[in-house]
Formats: sequence, C-alpha cells, structure tokens
Amino acid sequence: MIGILGGTFDPVHFGHLRTALDVCEVLALDEVRLIPCHLPPHRGRPVATSRQRVNMLEAAVQGYSAFVVDQRELGREGPSYTIDTLTSLRAELGATGLCLLIGMDAFRGLTTWHRWGELIDLCHLVVMTRPGARIPAQGELADFIRLNRVDSADELQQQAAGRLLFQPVTRLEISATDIRKRLAEGRSADFLIPEAVHKLINREGLYQGRQ
Repeated sequence: MIGILGGTFDPVHFGHLRTALDVCEVLALDEVRLIPCHLPPHRGRPVATSRQRVNMLEAAVQGYSAFVVDQRELGREGPSYTIDTLTSLRAELGATGLCLLIGMDAFRGLTTWHRWGELIDLCHLVVMTRPGARIPAQGELADFIRLNRVDSADELQQQAAGRLLFQPVTRLEISATDIRKRLAEGRSADFLIPEAVHKLINREGLYQGRQ
C-alpha cells in the first residue's frame, strides 16, 4: 500500500514527517508520497514558491527511502483538488492500495472538499488522531464514519480502497504558520524543522519579515 500526504509544506516540519512515519510503520506502507499542492482550495497562496517547497521536502526526506516527493499537483492549473490527484494516482498505480493521510481537523471539514463523497472510492482514508480527539458523532460525517470505519490496519490490506481508519500518531503541536511567524520575527525554529530545511530557508532568505 502507498500513503498519500498532501499539503502546502510551507515549510515542511517535524509534525508532518513524524506522523507520516508513524502511519508508515503501523500500516506497513511501501512508501509515502508527499504531494505539495499548487493552489490550496481552503487557504491562501503559499509564501514559498513551488520549487522552494519541493527543495525543502527533498532535503527533509533525504536518506528516508520510504518517503517520495511527488510533484504532480504543481503541474496542474487551478486549485489542487484531492479528487484529481487520487484519480491520477489510481490510473497510474492500478489496483495498488492507496491510503490518504489526513489530520482530524481536516477530516472534520471533509464535507467541504470538492467531490468529497467520491474520495472513498479511490482510496482508504486514514485519519491521524491524537489523544483526546473527538470523532464526529452526528451529521453527514458521522453517517460516513458508520458506513466505512474499520478498527484494524489489517483490514485495509484486503482491498485497494473504501475503508476509514482512525490511527493514533505522535502528538506534535507544530504549525507552519507559527514557524513562519518565528522566522519573520528573527526567532529560532530549531527542533521544529529538519536542519537541512533550516539551511535552505536561511540560504533563500525565506519568511523573513513576512508570515
């Protein structure tokens, strides 16, 4: 199975990487595709350019063969819709199991995503949870959970798509917005981002005087 983790990665940080590694190990994934978006549908345009964000991702995962930087969304015009990315991956990978990795906050907003109800036809949804996270118990999303939820990672192996798993991950409260703010104020982002990413940010003068 292949994991899919999308985002702006502006910049990539240990919150992204550690949780992806947690899921990769527990689900015995063959690889995790890190897919930087071009234009995020639910937030503003990234501060760093597409090339800068790719360079930071590649620096961050150097030496980790299970992590692959996938640039397919950067070549598409318009908003980066997940349904388009999954359709592209499914056409490329055939019957390979695909697991879309998303955080609980993103999952709570799933019904606002473009063609959200079709996602489960193309992949498994793996919601990365932290202690104390509340799973929606009412409404359209709760009905979706009741129809598709499984309780074991082993159950995802039985088919290529169509299941929903809540997977606990390491609790790391790290925010790219906070990192950009720190850097804009001249404060340190040590221990929040990989050192290789820090070097790239310094070399490019990224996030200085802006958030």
